[in-house]
Formats: sequence, structure tokens, C-alpha cells
Amino acid sequence: MNFATGFCRLVSAIRPFGGLRHPRGISLASGIVAIASCCLVANAIGQPPNAQVVVSTRTSTVVAEASTAVSPTASAPAVAELAVAEPMDALILDGQNNHGVWPKTTIMIKKYLEQTGRYRVDIARTKYTWQGAEWFEKYPLHDGIVHEALGEPKADPDFHPEFSKYKVVISNLGYGAALWPETTQKDFEKYVAGGGGFVVLHAADNSFGDWKEFNTMIGLGGWGGRNEKSGPYVYLNQEGKEVRDNTPGNGGSHGAQHEFPIIVRDAEHPITKGMPKMWLHAQDELYDRLRGPAVNMKVLATAYAAQDKGGTGRHEPMIMTIDYGKGRVFHTPMGHGDYSMECVGFITVLLRGTDWAATGTVVHHEIPKDFPSADQSSKRPFE
Repeated sequence: MNFATGFCRLVSAIRPFGGLRHPRGISLASGIVAIASCCLVANAIGQPPNAQVVVSTRTSTVVAEASTAVSPTASAPAVAELAVAEPMDALILDGQNNHGVWPKTTIMIKKYLEQTGRYRVDIARTKYTWQGAEWFEKYPLHDGIVHEALGEPKADPDFHPEFSKYKVVISNLGYGAALWPETTQKDFEKYVAGGGGFVVLHAADNSFGDWKEFNTMIGLGGWGGRNEKSGPYVYLNQEGKEVRDNTPGNGGSHGAQHEFPIIVRDAEHPITKGMPKMWLHAQDELYDRLRGPAVNMKVLATAYAAQDKGGTGRHEPMIMTIDYGKGRVFHTPMGHGDYSMECVGFITVLLRGTDWAATGTVVHHEIPKDFPSADQSSKRPFE
């Protein structure tokens, strides 16, 4: 038995004692895990880097069998490299979103990222929250802040995460989110322009319609007062050529939720490399008529917004990258509900897109064995 295997068994053995605490509040199990962790690090110095265990320094938890968490097809050397690498710090922003399931989807995003062993994930939630209160008990945050659930969005004057601590920031905000304080806006602009990574998911592109630099960061957005002054509509025509349409009109719409095919347009980009040319995404809202500056933006994949589903009859951007100064922005309008985020295609795109935003590359190009096909969606139920 190697040390890593023994350590995992030791952790499993002491879990039943997790409730025993030292008079000063230190968990007996946590103390043993901490000592064993030190031993694991010492052992790793003199051993080949082949342990399949990742220790999170933030949560003091162990993620075993990292190869399964990262990719069912990942090779042992690649997983070993992941296991010994220092995890990157990531931050999820949430608190105000018209999609009421956001407290759950934040936890889903956090879990998906942390299961790879590549990330330690924090959550920055506004003091005043809007929608989603029914999920707070099942998915508590325990951040030491007294949050106040309101009937409408309200600006939090003290919301000012330390963005510079993180390799990548993920927005799970949505339509109606109150604008941040001006100093927070400027610090975020500086963070991304200086090389920080930014991930924009679904309704996050609805927020902050009046914030000029935010609109430049995300490339395209919808709702939030966006119109022809915000920039052109961007879509692909039937020949696959990009169209930038300056026709007057509001930005953002969608038809009925349904499963729809994702068509990869750039098969060489690290985010989409190795994916099937077409794969079926699980039930979701298909955003169309998005518009914005679209500066330094690449469309990597699209979805056809069928008119019989209430769409535009155009190929709408579904996976995008934007360069903002030295920073990298990954944007997908996918991810309306928890059921949408259970799609294996969405999970894969999220992990690859976050990696790219954080580092400019993607660790694994292997496609999971349960990845969707052109005519069959695939989901991993989240609990």
C-alpha cells in the first residue's frame, strides 16, 4: 500500500469521529487529517508524483480518484500532474438574479470546478439578495455576513471583493442585479485588463447594461436596456459567415425552453478542440438577439434558434471568447436552470472555458465518455 492510498483509508476511517471536538473548537478528525496531510506532503518529496489524491488547503477535504472527477478518459500521468499542482483560486459572484435557482447553481459551479482538483473556490455574495431565498436553507453559504433577502434588487455599498487574489472570476449574477459601487467597478476593470480571467454564464450577460466597460468585456448582452446604442446584433448566417447587424431594436430574447444542438464553429480552439461537430444540449433557454460591442470577440460555437420554438431563425452565438486588455473572457449564454447545468456538454464547456480564462490553455482535451452525441443529450444528476 502506498502512502496516498493509506492516507485515503485513514481519512475514511476517522470520518465517523468528525463530530468530536477539542475544547477550543478543533475537530479531532480535522487535526488528524492535518497531521496526515503534512506527512503526505513530506512523502511526496521523495516519491514519484503518481498519487491520485488532491488535498484542498481551503476546505481540508480530500478529493479521491481525481481521474474520475476530471475526465473518465484522462490518462494516469495527466491526472498525476493535476494532483500535485497547486490549485488556483477562483471566485463566484452571486446574490441577485431573476433566475431564482441561483443559490443552487452557484454550488453546482463550485463543485464542478473543485472536483477537478485545479481550483479552490470562494463565493462573494451581495449583502442584499434578490430571488432564490427558498434555496438558502438547503445551500447555505456560511460566509459570516448577515444577508437580507429583498423583494427587489438593492445596491450593496460594501460589495468589494479582492479580485486580485483570484486567477478567475465567475459571474452567476443575472438580470436586475444592482450596479456595484464605482470603486468596485474600476477595480474589476483593472483586474480583467491586467490579465485576470472572467467567466460569464447565461443571465450574467443580462446584468449591468449601463456599464460601458462591462459590456465591452462580455462582448454581447441582452435585456438591461440594451439596444442599437449598445452595439450590433451578432449571429451567423446560413453560410456560416458572421453577421454584424446594426438594425435598431432591443437586445435579448428567447423562445420556449427545449433541447437544441450546439454546432462547433472553431474546432481548433482549446475550449472546443476534440468536441463533436454537433452535440445536443439539454433543456435550456436559447438566447438570441444578443447585441453589444463585440470587440476582440470570437464565436466558437452556435445554436440554431428555430422559429417554431419562438427563435430568430438564425445561428446564435453559444460559446464565445473575448480579449479585454491582457485579460481573457469566456462567455456562454447556456445554463438557465439546474437541469441545464447538469448537461455533460455544459459541464465540459464550463471547465474548459474556466481553464482558458484562468490560464490561456486547457489541461485536458479528452472528451468524457458520457458526452452528448448529435441526437442524444446526456446529463449527470446533481445532488
